[in-house]
Amino acid sequence: LSKFGPKFKLVTYTTMSANLMLREIGIAIFLACVGLSAGEGFVETIVNGGYKWIGYGVIITMVPLFIVGIVGRKGFKLNYFTLMGLISGSMTDPPALSYSNAVAGNDAPAVSYATVYPLVMFLRVVTAQLMILIFL
Repeated sequence: LSKFGPKFKLVTYTTMSANLMLREIGIAIFLACVGLSAGEGFVETIVNGGYKWIGYGVIITMVPLFIVGIVGRKGFKLNYFTLMGLISGSMTDPPALSYSNAVAGNDAPAVSYATVYPLVMFLRVVTAQLMILIFL
């Protein structure tokens, strides 16, 4: 587009407000899709013994959050906004990142989110596999 923009008088610049609007629409569509697909078999899963797997999921989710929060605040003396991004990244949760960015008003949560996200995704897969090997 940048090659043909001046030639055909196309505007190829996206304003910040349009960029933010597209981000918010994307997060809303993501949450709607996740909610619609996750709620379908929830009751059936609970009735058939899925509560154990939900408990394991809570452990997999909450233990890293507490560790990141305590070590980040006490050990590394991170500020609140950076810690919000770290916790959002350790949950691999884009809506939490969106909230963190809205509260912070700066890019500190997004930078720390992008820093920890790849490592946490790897550790989640490894932790789940280890729990299956240990508990089953």
